[in-house]
Amino acid sequence: MPEGAASQPPSSPTPLSQPSSTRETPAWLNGIYAGVCLYFFLAAINVMSSGLKTMGSQIKQILDQAHNPVIALMGGVLVTAIVQSSSFTTSLIIALVAAGQMDLETAIYAVMGANIGTSITNNLVSGFMMRIKDQFRRGYAAALMHGNVNLLTVAILFPIEWISGSLSATGQGWLTQFSMWAAGTLGISPQQNPNSPIKAITKWVVKVLDWVAGLFTSNAQTQGKILAVLGLLLLFLMLVLMVKNLKGALLRRVEGLFSSILFRNDFMAWVVGIISTVFVQSSSVTTSLMIPLAGAGAVRSKRVFPFMLGCNIGTTVTGVLAASANPVAAAVGVAICHVLFNVVGCAIWYPLRFIPIGLARWYAELAATSRRYYFLYILVVFILIPSLGYLIVRLLS
Repeated sequence: MPEGAASQPPSSPTPLSQPSSTRETPAWLNGIYAGVCLYFFLAAINVMSSGLKTMGSQIKQILDQAHNPVIALMGGVLVTAIVQSSSFTTSLIIALVAAGQMDLETAIYAVMGANIGTSITNNLVSGFMMRIKDQFRRGYAAALMHGNVNLLTVAILFPIEWISGSLSATGQGWLTQFSMWAAGTLGISPQQNPNSPIKAITKWVVKVLDWVAGLFTSNAQTQGKILAVLGLLLLFLMLVLMVKNLKGALLRRVEGLFSSILFRNDFMAWVVGIISTVFVQSSSVTTSLMIPLAGAGAVRSKRVFPFMLGCNIGTTVTGVLAASANPVAAAVGVAICHVLFNVVGCAIWYPLRFIPIGLARWYAELAATSRRYYFLYILVVFILIPSLGYLIVRLLS
């Protein structure tokens, strides 16, 4: 040893990484959990249908109010704005159609309203960014892009469907006729099939909840109401659990790749919107996730728009799943029409994207300058217009 060198005690090896206090849930376990949620989601549709069938003339009288296209449209906006889930509203509409308690034409107008109402969630999310003007302007513009596409698509398709239905001998508009033709082409029966595989494997859930409903009353109509409410609760719970599970499993891994890889062109942004929404089963979640990313400037507005269009396509999968629980031609027709509505919206507004994007940027700049315009938009679009439209039509009818 060289002179003057002090002997040092051997140091203990330093670990390269410390174990994380929270462990990531294995992918296979997330998959099983998602499968269980999906099973009970389909069961909830059948539970609601069974309960609605027993409610007879009472529920028919309530739904007769929505036979006017305007009331159906406004009702879809209001319900979706309240529950903040177009997946929930669409699934409920499909269950009503499958149970024979809502006609296809009315359901299609209500689905149009649900497409408008679903954009309230990302509007509310953007409001949390008001403290920083530039971030709020970018984030709110992203939220408005989603809402503008749905509003503009309804502005075109609603009068076309209404006028074509009024001129048709069957009373069905072009969207309704095409949806029923597509359902017939797929070989879907006009009547419910009691031997449907999904109905068969979920029958025990219906029986158990029907037994639970019977504990509260012996009246058949009241028992049907309780069963329908239990189905609604189960449906809502399964949607929440699916969103929570898949959001954690998927979006944590995807978020860091958004700006560098997944949004390098419009097509990739569109595909990402579809795939992420299909997995999460909620366009409210995926579009709301985009708001802070757009606000921070991580994703440019010209890429935000195709992503929002993709989310609109992806959210239709929930309706398709709901229709598969009760494969009746009319119920499948509603799901097909939901897909068609959003596909037509993409086909119209992507080539003319300067219109919804320009409107979004203009109004976001206005709201960033004066916040009252932000609150005015929510009040007018999601509350005043639907409520006034509903009341005016009721008074005139």
